[in-house]
Amino acid sequence: MSLINVTNLTFGYDGSYDSIFENVSFQIDTDWKLGFTGRNGRGKTTFLNLLLGKYEYSGNISANISFEYFPFNVLNKENITLDVIGDIFPDYTHWKLMRELSSLEVSEDNLYRPFYSLSNGEQTKVLLATLFLKENSFLLIDEPTNHLDMKARKLVSDYLKTKSGFILISHDRSFLDNCVDHILSINKTNVEIQKGNFSSWWENKKRQDSFELEENEKLKKDINRLSDSAKRTSNWSHEVEKTKNGTNNSGSKLDKGYVGHKAAKMMKRSKSIETRQQSAIDEKSKLLKNIENSDNLKISQLAYHKKRLAELENVSIFYSDTMVCKDVGFTIEQGDRIALIGKNGSGKSSIIKLICGEDINYAGTFRKGSQLKISYVSQDTSHLQGKLTDYANNNEIDESLFKSILRKLDFSRVQFEKDMLAFSGGQKKKVLIAKSLCEKAHLHIWDEPLNFIDIISRMQIEELLLEYSPTILFVEHDSQFYKNIATKIFEL
Repeated sequence: MSLINVTNLTFGYDGSYDSIFENVSFQIDTDWKLGFTGRNGRGKTTFLNLLLGKYEYSGNISANISFEYFPFNVLNKENITLDVIGDIFPDYTHWKLMRELSSLEVSEDNLYRPFYSLSNGEQTKVLLATLFLKENSFLLIDEPTNHLDMKARKLVSDYLKTKSGFILISHDRSFLDNCVDHILSINKTNVEIQKGNFSSWWENKKRQDSFELEENEKLKKDINRLSDSAKRTSNWSHEVEKTKNGTNNSGSKLDKGYVGHKAAKMMKRSKSIETRQQSAIDEKSKLLKNIENSDNLKISQLAYHKKRLAELENVSIFYSDTMVCKDVGFTIEQGDRIALIGKNGSGKSSIIKLICGEDINYAGTFRKGSQLKISYVSQDTSHLQGKLTDYANNNEIDESLFKSILRKLDFSRVQFEKDMLAFSGGQKKKVLIAKSLCEKAHLHIWDEPLNFIDIISRMQIEELLLEYSPTILFVEHDSQFYKNIATKIFEL
């Protein structure tokens, strides 16, 4: 066991409007299985890069251990997989590699295929196996679930449960709950560590938030009472002060001493109450510091003139001569929230593209309502660049509504002035979701909308879909999300 000590860490990117970290201090035990959580853009990946020594910072990070980062950057994906592993870790032992791959259910045959020919999920598992060959290192695992289907997520989570000595960034609640024993959270104003999994941390946070909100209400009432009292006392003292040069309280002469003493006493009392009021305001400012902005989102779908929006009967989809799915059949009716699930490569995205109107080679029967308006969220965010204002105008959506939704999804006003190229992966995905929520549509189709999106925002989106019950077809591997949301589940 050794410790990683972070002391007075302060860091901000060159030319940035704000600091990512400011005088942050905490301690990590290198034996922990540490889940790393926080809203998008708070600096989770940045902190991993600071541990790796990629940026200059003020403060101190001390550790008697080396760090390894996942995912590895594979430069030559045309090489066979075994050579890719050798480039990353030349001194690996083959039997240890086979042990790790077996635990992740990766066939030995994959080692002799070009790396690019493996599915995204297979590539992830191969690179994770390589990562855990590196002994005597503290492992920094950055969002391994984004390319994993539901079965693979469970497999990888069970695999990580048997390991120790890592920080894991993931926004999948079930995944974290299964394999971590501590939570490192970047809050609005501090960084904290708690023992337990995500669910226990979340329950503690809700209790703390509830306590702070109750205290906040008490303080607001106290401040209002003190403010009224201070105003009355100030008025009394000023009235007495005005009379101190013109009264005869002690006889025929003006009694400046009596009135002056009374005015001073009243003024002192007024100042005392003002001091108490300011003290209460200062105390109040310490509360609510980590309560996340999770206001309700809204969605307004157009009503369609028919109950049934689309229908597939015995649909098979082909790419060249390769069949990617066979005999798919389901209907989409108003009010349906359909989760389309299945392992990677089973044809989920192809079905979505067909419904959205792309030129897809298929057999079978596909019917879609005339004049059906669809709002689509794709997996890809690589096209996002430029200012949010221009993006809203180019897509003919209400800029005020668009930015209001992003504010509710934890965008600061500073973000509105930045180029989208500087956004985190989660922030880019939120841009696509906010755009979709602004569009007038009969049907929303979202293809893996939650990739990179933080857990609190996922909960907001859950609440939105449950409250407004829009007609939606979605692909999502976060099992807790789709089980909470879907009225129908169709598995390919």
